[in-house]
Amino acid sequence: MTAPVSVLADFRSDTVTTPTPEMRQAMAQAAVGDDVYGEDPTVNALQTELARLTGFEAGLFMPSGTMTNQVAIALHTRRGEEVVCAEGSHIYEWELGMMAAFSGVVPRFVPAPLGVPDPGDIRLAVRRSIHQSPTGMISLENTHNKAGGTIIPLDVLAAIRNVAQEEGLPLHLDGARVFNAAAALGVPLREITRHFDTVSICLSKGLGAPVGSVLLGSAAAMKQAHRYRKMMGGGMRQAGVLAAAALVAVRDGPARLAQDHRRTQQLARALVDAGFNVDLRAVQTNIIYARMPQAQACVDAWAARGVLASALGPDSVRFVLHHQVTDDGLEAAIRVLTAQSPEQESKPASTMSR
Repeated sequence: MTAPVSVLADFRSDTVTTPTPEMRQAMAQAAVGDDVYGEDPTVNALQTELARLTGFEAGLFMPSGTMTNQVAIALHTRRGEEVVCAEGSHIYEWELGMMAAFSGVVPRFVPAPLGVPDPGDIRLAVRRSIHQSPTGMISLENTHNKAGGTIIPLDVLAAIRNVAQEEGLPLHLDGARVFNAAAALGVPLREITRHFDTVSICLSKGLGAPVGSVLLGSAAAMKQAHRYRKMMGGGMRQAGVLAAAALVAVRDGPARLAQDHRRTQQLARALVDAGFNVDLRAVQTNIIYARMPQAQACVDAWAARGVLASALGPDSVRFVLHHQVTDDGLEAAIRVLTAQSPEQESKPASTMSR
């Protein structure tokens, strides 16, 4: 019987992290109540803390970023409207058509080189004609996952906010990794979030919580969001055991993000030096995309040697760094990944041995 392979580094996502000892202790000691009634003190503390950091009146804890994004869409739109969003946006690519299934709206994409849409393109995407589906809202993603974890510059955010205000449209941020964006820009979180009407923040990605996201907005919007959360099955009752770990993540996680970004740059440079097709302009936070033939075969070969990554399509591999990738683990992974070229990795073993 073959012994299981020891994992040197898991780059599949930053969602693969496990709770830290501090998180486990906080979960064991958490004060809890029924959150559907708004009576869980730990959940309330988490919502209050995120609202403070982002400059909003209120927040609402939910199981996932998909739910927070889709509740925001439900808040801002009416059936038959369009959501203006950047090409490759998570709300469309990875949320299973939920904007159509739940809210009855459809996306209107704008180009987004390196994940950054042009404010002029967003203005041109707004529809007012009686012959077309009207625009209901604008949604941005920062950092932009599919573009490679790229950041929208602050001046672009301000310009898009002006478009939204002039057009009378709500502006939502899918900020699943907005803490990464703030760390890379070297600014307080609210310098990004202040431009938006609602913000979704995922706590189980860069910050390392085991589960959960928070939607931020006005107190009135969060009261309505509570209803939509219930409709989607997101009422979690004594959720303080989860919120306790998330509070630790919010407290401890941001300080670790610069290290994640440094290691991401180290890995990206090593991959490029070894002949991988990586656009270094897109490596801005904790995500790397490498283009290569037979991506799944490469990923399978690396997994057999203890390095895990994700094949996203036939010719694309994603690497995501997080706080549980250590310097030693990274160096060991680099040795595996760069032992042979991507083209060699994708060949059958019998061919590679010739």
